Amino acid sequence: MSKTLTALLLCLLASSALALEPGERLAPWTLLDQHDQPYTLDNQLQVLLVARDMDGAKLLDAALQGKPKGYLEQRQAIFLADISRMPSLIGKLFALPKMRDYNYRVLLDRDARVVPGYAVGEGEVVWLELRDGALVQQRHFHDAAALSDALEALGR
Repeated sequence: MSKTLTALLLCLLASSALALEPGERLAPWTLLDQHDQPYTLDNQLQVLLVARDMDGAKLLDAALQGKPKGYLEQRQAIFLADISRMPSLIGKLFALPKMRDYNYRVLLDRDARVVPGYAVGEGEVVWLELRDGALVQQRHFHDAAALSDALEALGR
């Protein structure tokens, strides 16, 4: 029992060590979007929205309902989704064709090499506010209306 508890505690400590701290610079990366266009993280980005599962992606989609094409880009924001757990056949036949119809860009972390570094929980969207490539603040959203309101506030 104590070995199990110790192992669990070590796992929790290790995962919290991966969490970004304010002032910390995000490591650069390049990923493809749903149209196979590359995007490289740069110092111009102000908000990185991250989801690690379908529920998180649905949350962002609900928050963006009725918003015009380019809404995120106008706010210097972009969406990053971890699709590594999605079966490749499902992705190719159903998910990616549907994503191509979205009026916003979705960066696809196909191998879970980027998203795990951002400590995103199940069913949530993590908002990483950036300045010159460094983290200013991190917020966690579980509600589409609250996320929509936060995005709307960015445009003011």
